[in-house]
Amino acid sequence: MTYATKFESWGNMMRFSGSEDLRVQKTISAIHEAFETMILETNYDKITVKALCERARINKKTFYRYYETLDFLLAEIMDKFATDFLERIKNYRVPEDLEKINREFFIYSTEQGDLYERIVCYAPHQAISKKMISHIINQTWNSASKFQELNIYEQNLLLSFIYNVGLELYRQWVNDDKKLSLEEIITLSNKLLCTGVFGFIN
Repeated sequence: MTYATKFESWGNMMRFSGSEDLRVQKTISAIHEAFETMILETNYDKITVKALCERARINKKTFYRYYETLDFLLAEIMDKFATDFLERIKNYRVPEDLEKINREFFIYSTEQGDLYERIVCYAPHQAISKKMISHIINQTWNSASKFQELNIYEQNLLLSFIYNVGLELYRQWVNDDKKLSLEEIITLSNKLLCTGVFGFIN
């Protein structure tokens, strides 16, 4: 089973409001801090509940009180990223505001820190980030009237193009140690995303 399949349902994870008992908040914070540290140190598929609990200084029973599996914990983190970004671009329309959305994607991504970058860009973790990005793209495009005029095969091609171009350009920028400035990568990625190869080189 792939990571993308594991995260098909975004509604099954436990959600916390921030108004929980202080002990609960501290436990959840300890779990998150330990998990995030471990993802920065190793591949997700190498992390075990046992090792996570040892790092967070809790027992396994406590972990399972809040999370069914590590996948649910990861899905919670990914859901937060996706929800925050969708809120940020909620007033934009596609395809009209595609350049603005792409700009926001790069700005948002640079603001999220090492954990986000590790999940999205580190090769063994890329399957994990696919569901998060696909979820954002689907939520953005599915309500667009021009998108609905396309047949299902055309829709699939368009979504595949948006996903692969936008995300891979961000990954390449990170892999190149961000040698281009943020403004340069936004401008160049918008050229490729919106005008294709001929718009980029002309």
